[in-house]
Amino acid sequence: MRVHVMDLKAGDYLRSDTFSSRGLHVLSKGSRLRLEEISRLIQHGVDYVDIDARENIVIHTGRSPVIETVNASFDSSIEGFESLYLEALSKGSFNQSVVDDILQPTLQALDKHKDVVTLLMLLDREDNYTYNHSLQVGMLSYYIASWLGYSKQECYEIARAGYLIDIGNCQISPAILQKPGKLTPQEYEEVKLHTLYGNEIIRSSMDDPFTALIALQHHERDDGTGYPNNLTKSEIHPYAQIAAVADTYSAMTSQRAYQSKQEFISVLRELNSLSFGKLNGSHVQAFIQHLMPNFINKKVLLSTGDMGVIIMNNPLDVFRPLVQIESKFVDLSRERHITVVEIYME
Repeated sequence: MRVHVMDLKAGDYLRSDTFSSRGLHVLSKGSRLRLEEISRLIQHGVDYVDIDARENIVIHTGRSPVIETVNASFDSSIEGFESLYLEALSKGSFNQSVVDDILQPTLQALDKHKDVVTLLMLLDREDNYTYNHSLQVGMLSYYIASWLGYSKQECYEIARAGYLIDIGNCQISPAILQKPGKLTPQEYEEVKLHTLYGNEIIRSSMDDPFTALIALQHHERDDGTGYPNNLTKSEIHPYAQIAAVADTYSAMTSQRAYQSKQEFISVLRELNSLSFGKLNGSHVQAFIQHLMPNFINKKVLLSTGDMGVIIMNNPLDVFRPLVQIESKFVDLSRERHITVVEIYME
């Protein structure tokens, strides 16, 4: 029978030779799978394998109805942002009612699902970075605002602003946005203009000064090193400070032309360091404190090649959890040479 590699069990036998997407022979027909062999299949990017039939094992091939509903909402929101983006490109404005029609159903679906890490994994797609990133920022802005105690209406307004912060990218040359290498100083200066363009587009489209202001300010930093106006913490709108946290996390965990995505937990560590001078510290800490519990029971691939499950977060070093590998436990706070390489949906 054909199963996904994440549904393999120690003791399964391969029915046929297994090859990677590049044609590299990984494991031979008849191989008895242990955790090491399953890890090897994952490392080589193998998604499905054929195994001998086994009894009394339930293979989970689908997602929960709630996850399917959220994923469908994500697809619609991404497609909707593409239409907004193209409309802004051609007309310099967009229809605000379309934004609300796209975003409100998605946020309603989010209210039924609190595992934000799983939601981020659903949005972990290598195509259409700009559109996926916009939805991620809107979603994370919504959650951060709710964790900070904002009202339901304020959370929606903050999420909508996060969804639209990069609409100004439509005015930036695609050759620069999709450049695989490092930007020149001149190219970087052009990219920075997306905050000004976004502000103008939103002001032309919506009777909502806060959303336009957040597009303008989401790259400002507390210590005055941001752009476009080198504002300091007291000068940056609170909504923009929330969007900045969401934007930074999403950017670092996403695959882009010039940057490989980073593993979720290691990015949280980097985000924590930015809370001392760059990003609003209370916003970052709220984000970390609410996100970290979502990693418990997630399957992980370690730098040793072992597959395991996160059992608990370490109170002394929240970014280095306790991982169970079969019958043994690995405390990453003590085994400093071992890191989490990748996290998988349950």
